[in-house]
Amino acid sequence: MRTIGIVVLLASLSALAFGDEGMYPLSLIDRLDLKGKGIKVSPKNIYNPGAVSLIDAIVQVGGCTGSFVSPEGLIITNHHCAFGAVQSASVNGRDYITEGFTAGSRADEFQAKGYTVRITESYRDVSKEVLSAVSDTMEAGARTKAIDKRMKELIAEAEKAGPGKRVEVSEMFAGKSYVLFVYTFLRDVRVVYVPPRSIGEFGGENDNWVWPRHTGDFSFLRAYSAPDGSPADYSPANVPYKPKKFLKVNPKGVDDGDAVFILGYPGRTFRHRTSHYLAFEQTVRMPYIADLYAWEISVMEALGEHDRAVAIKHDGRIKGLANVMKNYRGKLQGLGRLNLVGSRQREEEDLQKFIDADPRRREMYGTLLADIGSVFTEMQSAAEYELALDNLQSSSILLSAALSVHQASRELAKADLDREAPYMTRNFTRTKDNVRLSLGNYYQPTDSTFLREMLSRCRTFSQFSYDSIAGGGTLEAFIHATLNATRLADSSYLMSCFSKSPEGLDSLKDPMIALAGRLSPYYRNLREIRQRRDGKLSQLYAKLIEVKEQFLKKNFIPDANSTLRLTFGRIQGYSPADALYSSPITTLKGVVEKTTGREPFNSPQKLIELSKAKSYGKFAHKKLKDVPVALLYNLDTTGGNSGSPLLNAAGEVVGVNFDRAYEATINDYAWSQAYSRSIAVDIRYVLWVLQQFAGNSALLTEMGIE
Repeated sequence: MRTIGIVVLLASLSALAFGDEGMYPLSLIDRLDLKGKGIKVSPKNIYNPGAVSLIDAIVQVGGCTGSFVSPEGLIITNHHCAFGAVQSASVNGRDYITEGFTAGSRADEFQAKGYTVRITESYRDVSKEVLSAVSDTMEAGARTKAIDKRMKELIAEAEKAGPGKRVEVSEMFAGKSYVLFVYTFLRDVRVVYVPPRSIGEFGGENDNWVWPRHTGDFSFLRAYSAPDGSPADYSPANVPYKPKKFLKVNPKGVDDGDAVFILGYPGRTFRHRTSHYLAFEQTVRMPYIADLYAWEISVMEALGEHDRAVAIKHDGRIKGLANVMKNYRGKLQGLGRLNLVGSRQREEEDLQKFIDADPRRREMYGTLLADIGSVFTEMQSAAEYELALDNLQSSSILLSAALSVHQASRELAKADLDREAPYMTRNFTRTKDNVRLSLGNYYQPTDSTFLREMLSRCRTFSQFSYDSIAGGGTLEAFIHATLNATRLADSSYLMSCFSKSPEGLDSLKDPMIALAGRLSPYYRNLREIRQRRDGKLSQLYAKLIEVKEQFLKKNFIPDANSTLRLTFGRIQGYSPADALYSSPITTLKGVVEKTTGREPFNSPQKLIELSKAKSYGKFAHKKLKDVPVALLYNLDTTGGNSGSPLLNAAGEVVGVNFDRAYEATINDYAWSQAYSRSIAVDIRYVLWVLQQFAGNSALLTEMGIE
């Protein structure tokens, strides 16, 4: 079925001029001059409809990318991508986060709870089918709902036609083009090897988004299937999955200047948005979130400082919040340094002149930019209230669970296609599983502190009636009574609530569920407001792309949206500031030099001794005469590319992408050859850690490394 390209994206193209910027959909691969960029593997070997190619080895796992590197379903990805699975299996006294994990045999591999593996099988353009559900005269909120329902209908039809497959429809250009993707969806994923945290997260948040980097950010998972090869839930009877394709690992690695490329699932970029969007991000949303997350991190660190069991519950959450916080700080710095809002405004002034110069364009697009601006003016006026309401739900594990239960009781009474996506039959089991997994990290003092803070913020807004929510009295007393009386911290009780009707939930008289019931109208109203805004912006952004293509006389690459993309470039250093130059390869020597003996620079003593003894095996860089640890390159990546294989010119694994330089956090809005650099752990360091440090030669043998 992998036969139909993304037609709408290519319609009317006579020529495309590609720079090094770009996260390219695979439908564009034949139009790229890969050979001219030093890539020796042919486009057909990268992506070949109807035949096996490199993309068959690329998977989406744990919100990241990974790749098959053996015929036995072995997947290499990042340490931070496997972190959630490791955390859920860790308890005080069995701390896989700190100590790492090595499976002595297949039977020792433990379940990565909540993880799935998705492999892209095919895709086709469905823009006409999706947009047939709307008209230009349709009210904005109704438009959003109509598009959403039509996408659900197309998914249901495709999944019925391909039993066992997972189907998603992705918006490529807002309000303009949509693509249906068919995935193999593997549900049994297990942990094979995770280095100790002192290697896999060396440098911690101090080094996060920083170059030079000395982090062994890698882990190995394994996908399993039923004995007949079909996807199956976790079972001891399952067998290692046999992928159509697995990647060759090249232990010789790469050098400065070598051509490289990445296949992966980048998350979201926003390069086609207006100055209004950028200004909202810069002045409102990102500062609010960065400051809130910094406070939440400080609370959790203090609560877990003297109790490792509590700290384990917080580890994954702190890691996720800290990653976003530092990313946003970097973006804010980049937005200011580049004055991206100002430069985008000047571009829009030129675009408006182009529009006004022609009566037909003026009729079609004359108020376009002003109309987009009016939506963001509305958003800005309500932003702090909406952000407080959003984070009231997300900050409290028990309130989030209660709201899910409450919404499920109402959604399940609807026809399947009319439900919100998490409560549709195809998604509901995973929704419940995710709530159950989140409950494993519940710690009452944390929930109490976060609830108090976010309810305090909400009550300052006139839209929020605190007395009707909390029933009067002090906030402290209300939270104390609610958390002490609710039974939602009991996993069995929580899961039983998902099967109850609204009346059944009311009869439980659970105070947290009752609180969710009183808050639900606020969240329903917020969803409706955002559906209306999304409907407006969807139409406006579609027109914006049209007129910008006319103005600039070129077609655009769609923003990243968690669908499979290709990016290419070279191993390359950069100059992050005046009079500074950073070379593109770090070494084991640098790990030892950074080691202080205290977290997060506490390398294992064995690693230090191996380095001092120059026990490099065959993994030393010939010129540097040391084991390479991390690589820097000018590829165009973003979140979701974590775990993507870094491939050499021949399509062999030479590293695992895990981060960007601090200056490149701005990538989501704009890419630059000068500062956009991404970071991978060098495959030679991965293999060295496995063989020399961990003594795990079995995995090297499985990957064909002698």
